[in-house]
Amino acid sequence: MERDLIVGGQAVMEGVMMRTPSAYAIACRKSDGEIITTAERLPKWSDTYKWVGWPVLRGGATLIQSMALGIKALNFSARIYEEDLKAQEELAKANEMETEAVLAGGTNAEAFLKAPVKVVMPEKKEAAKPKKVTQSASAVGSIIFALGFNVLLFIVAPLLLTNIAFIAAGWAEPPVIGESFGWWATAKAYIWEVKPHSWIAFNLIDGLVRMFFFVVMIFSMSYLKDIRRVFEYHGAEHKTVFTWEKGLDLNVGNATTQRRQHPRCGTSFLMVVMLVAIVLFSVIKFDAMWLNLVVRIALMPLVAGLSYEIIRYAAKKESGAIFKLMTLPGLWLQNITTQEPDGEQLEVAIRALDESLKLEPQTV
Repeated sequence: MERDLIVGGQAVMEGVMMRTPSAYAIACRKSDGEIITTAERLPKWSDTYKWVGWPVLRGGATLIQSMALGIKALNFSARIYEEDLKAQEELAKANEMETEAVLAGGTNAEAFLKAPVKVVMPEKKEAAKPKKVTQSASAVGSIIFALGFNVLLFIVAPLLLTNIAFIAAGWAEPPVIGESFGWWATAKAYIWEVKPHSWIAFNLIDGLVRMFFFVVMIFSMSYLKDIRRVFEYHGAEHKTVFTWEKGLDLNVGNATTQRRQHPRCGTSFLMVVMLVAIVLFSVIKFDAMWLNLVVRIALMPLVAGLSYEIIRYAAKKESGAIFKLMTLPGLWLQNITTQEPDGEQLEVAIRALDESLKLEPQTV
């Protein structure tokens, strides 16, 4: 019997974060096989701020909350990973010192006993509990950096490159270059104004360049060893979600047989965001480059809100052709962003979902 409770998640460093409507949990595996978990109830912003539940606005609020929770999960997994690495280094150092002690006096038992060897074992320190204020400041800083990086890579760079390409191809009015112009004045002339012959074509190419950047970035990252591990945990997360949705028992055996491409993945949402941005940005027709940039950035909450509503509507008819068509690019991209997980990775994802469900009122 299929379950109605919607669950989702995110892959992190050597672990998975799972989220239910009212709670979330993070599970990470250490090098010794131990699984470290943390879980917490989620506040409902709509209970405090009624406008957060309004159509379109709820999409932006959900995106912000998801980003904050995602960064919090990444910070937790990074801390566990660093502590684990440090513990491994201390253990290796201790083993090395023991070996040196044994070899100091040679194989002669009497020489060994008299050998002036001092073995200093690393002190076992309790991990300092992070302060909430520090965690909050770190999360805010990470969100600001992430937003800035995305604005630069997916708004500023595509717009500038598209403008230069249109001018070079003769599809836009060329800038006026004076004889006394230096390199800076010449470069500024090429990027300061946007005057394409067709704004529809300009915004379409701008959107395609943005999507190209996104796919290339994801594809390039997939070759990094650590990122590939994250993609494997991403696959484990999807398989676990499928297992839950189909009403099966949450175990490795059932999860192994599930698909790793999920239609409600955040990857599909990002692809919808880019498609909505192409349509919405097509109405922007300002000659000044800076004004185009400002308006595009200002419209991003609206783009996110509309994308959320589209996904929300389409998800109600998952068997419909519209939903399948909209999620098809995201499913294709998940062939890169998800990799086949092993049993231990599936165990971590299942543990995270179990811990989150324990705090969910509907399942308690």
